Amino acid sequence: MTAASGSRSGIPAGIAAPGVIASFGLGARAVDRRYAVLVVCSMSLFMAYIDSSGLNVALPTIHRALHADVADLQWVADAYLLVLASLLLLSGSMGDRFGRRRMFTSGLLMFTLGSALCSVAPSVETLIAFRMAQALGGCLLVPASLSIVRQVFTDPVERARALGVWSAVFGLGIAAGPIIGGTLVTSVGWRSVFWINVPIGLLTWWLARRTVPESRAPRPRAFDPAGQLLMIVVFATVTYGVIEGSSAGWGSALIVGMFCAGGVGLVLLLVVERRRTEPLLEARFFRSPPFSAATVIAVTSFMALFGFLFVNTLYLQDVRGDSALAAGVMILPATAAIAVCCIVAGNLVGRFGSRAPMAAGGICIAAGGAMLLDLDPVTSLLRLAACYTILGCGFGLVNPPITHTAVSGMPPERAGVAAAIASTARQLGSVLGVAVMGSLVSATSLGSGHLSGAAADRLTTASHLAWAVLIACGAVCTLTAMACAGSWGVRTAARVYKESRREQPGDASPGAATA
Repeated sequence: MTAASGSRSGIPAGIAAPGVIASFGLGARAVDRRYAVLVVCSMSLFMAYIDSSGLNVALPTIHRALHADVADLQWVADAYLLVLASLLLLSGSMGDRFGRRRMFTSGLLMFTLGSALCSVAPSVETLIAFRMAQALGGCLLVPASLSIVRQVFTDPVERARALGVWSAVFGLGIAAGPIIGGTLVTSVGWRSVFWINVPIGLLTWWLARRTVPESRAPRPRAFDPAGQLLMIVVFATVTYGVIEGSSAGWGSALIVGMFCAGGVGLVLLLVVERRRTEPLLEARFFRSPPFSAATVIAVTSFMALFGFLFVNTLYLQDVRGDSALAAGVMILPATAAIAVCCIVAGNLVGRFGSRAPMAAGGICIAAGGAMLLDLDPVTSLLRLAACYTILGCGFGLVNPPITHTAVSGMPPERAGVAAAIASTARQLGSVLGVAVMGSLVSATSLGSGHLSGAAADRLTTASHLAWAVLIACGAVCTLTAMACAGSWGVRTAARVYKESRREQPGDASPGAATA
């Protein structure tokens, strides 16, 4: 590839490696190298989201195989999400400092190794530990992949299209995960949900080494170790308290101490961050109504999504007696609706702004939750499909506008950090969804297989509280979007940042955001 062609493709000539496209079996003139990079970055994201959504249908099988209770299953799901939420902001700045391709390829290897370890875990305790190791790789590869796409596509129009493709992978991964996971669990076993990542991860790493250019920020943001440590303390203590509260006792010294530690950690985090020039968490962003709205909606919508996936999987397999594959097929109306509505929401944002799709999404989440309130062990499949479709439409409409809302009215040099915080809010919501809604059914004793009679009724009745949480989350999304995500909020945000903006180094972490 010549220097000129390297420049036209948006990649500096000095990092254009000969034979890159040949590694895909295509000539350099046949395919623009940028799209090879987009494929590689999308492959990594697809793998990560399939792992997250596919794991849900494997949880009842893991429960039986490893003799785990509901709290153990919550930790299997939340261990990954908790690490991701705690370290996402840090990992974005690491890519800017040490090299985005280096962090991306390192993340792929760590994710692959963590998946391999999960597939051979002998106990639920080791599985939880290996899930955390897997998450360390996810922390690196997810934000780095977006940063790389932004760096490679320099033309604004082409960049918007590329980011649209990258973001659409979220919906595809969520949609395909339960089917792929269910097929693997039913035909091979629950361990296959993890080891399937090994060949995909190694292939993606090999392609990334040959296609992805290296890049760094001219001036990376300074590390904030105190802020990072306090963020971990806050997330970990609150999550532990919510998950273990039902078994240890909500008034026990341990649980009360955990919540107190989380509260103290939050206060210290806000105090420490206000005194830093380049804080990990930009607390002053919350003076912007659209940013605050995006954060609240990110937490509540993803709390609803991941809480629904967790509890609904227990209902389908332990109450109705469905296999993992059947459960994956049953949830297809929801996941397919998510994939379709993610695309629809992107178009709606471009034409009408973010308030309409977010408000409509919240209404759909609340309506779907209301339809599940009288769920019983023999609810008709048609009724379930209708509920799942409405919920999927809600989740799909809410997610894409979140980042757009978060950066509305922001100075351009702060947009990346704002988007990163909104993405961290998504992960925090995912953690809370599994923790809170799972805890509402954790008092129910799961058996060694299909529940029947009183046991099935107890779990189904306990799930009604979880569906009430769905209604509340949907209502919060709608009310917050209507109040803060409109033109008034954008004007207020612009005025706030015009008045309070002071001379600070530019944002060097635009790639820290996730889909």
